[in-house]
Amino acid sequence: MPEKTLGVVLRSLKYDDNSLIVDIYTATRGMVSFMVKLPKSRKAAVKGVFFRPLSILELDFDYRQKAALQRIRDVRFAYAYQSLPYDPYKSAMALFLAEFLCRALKHEADNGPLFSYVLYSLEWLDASERAFSNFHLVFITRLTRFLGFYPNVEAWHEGDFFDMANACFVPSRPLHHACLEPREAALIPIFMRMNYDSMRFFAMNRLERERYLEVLNEYYRLHIPEFPALKSPEVLKEVFA
Repeated sequence: MPEKTLGVVLRSLKYDDNSLIVDIYTATRGMVSFMVKLPKSRKAAVKGVFFRPLSILELDFDYRQKAALQRIRDVRFAYAYQSLPYDPYKSAMALFLAEFLCRALKHEADNGPLFSYVLYSLEWLDASERAFSNFHLVFITRLTRFLGFYPNVEAWHEGDFFDMANACFVPSRPLHHACLEPREAALIPIFMRMNYDSMRFFAMNRLERERYLEVLNEYYRLHIPEFPALKSPEVLKEVFA
């Protein structure tokens, strides 16, 4: 069945000399894996440059329900990044976000609000000129709203613990170990209420930022089956050191 959709490239793996396996989060089908043949001709419509992480594409493809790998007929850039691939801080953040989203959205079906959120966020990061050091933290925290395990911040009171396993604030320490002490728990409602324009008013040093990212990764591992330990946070540590 021929389809047209927007998609965000999350991972691209070399299959052989002339082929890639590409994971793309699409507006109409959720996560879809494609087998992409790369002709050697310079005039070919489908080129490897399209499939860099976080590329925003318009795709024409034939969807076969039982096929593990779909085939792309035609592809175009839907949005041309102005700074994200060239700014070392933004590109490091993009590397992390691509790996994170590839794992977090692995089993996601089509979800219009979620796709719009991802698209808006990437375009905002590309256009931002300063004060985006907390972007990935705000993005990941608020992403939980679309994935079904966002914390009920309305129930938070000063001094509460955060029960990470049950995604709720509690007045006393849970019996299990998956919880945050009140000082760190207080960050959750702050980030849930923050947006990209207001985050510049919240100061964090490098160690605080790294610790909060560790907390978020642990939280996602508790709520998404087979969510692995990620490699790209180490790149962020080096770039933002």
